[in-house]
Amino acid sequence: MLFHVRMDVNLPHDLPSDVRADIVAREKAYSQQLQRIGKWPQLWRIVGEYSNFSIFDVESNDELHDLLSGLPLFPYMDIKVTPLAGHPSKVDNANS
Repeated sequence: MLFHVRMDVNLPHDLPSDVRADIVAREKAYSQQLQRIGKWPQLWRIVGEYSNFSIFDVESNDELHDLLSGLPLFPYMDIKVTPLAGHPSKVDNANS
């Protein structure tokens, strides 16, 4: 199952810099682990924002929820999830 996920990060301005650095480092390690195993195949920064658009490839809604809630930045995020389905007009580049 594919999902488009928008994540907007809202870290408190008064968060100590060492705490912030630790959370961001753990977030990077966790997200890269999910990318390496194929659960997070696309990750795009939104220019000018502390936000991203991502594509997740998971087995279920519950798996996606578990992965997202495991993000170290999860408590500081606003997340919007959109399920995706194939489009009948998409050109298959493998056969062109």
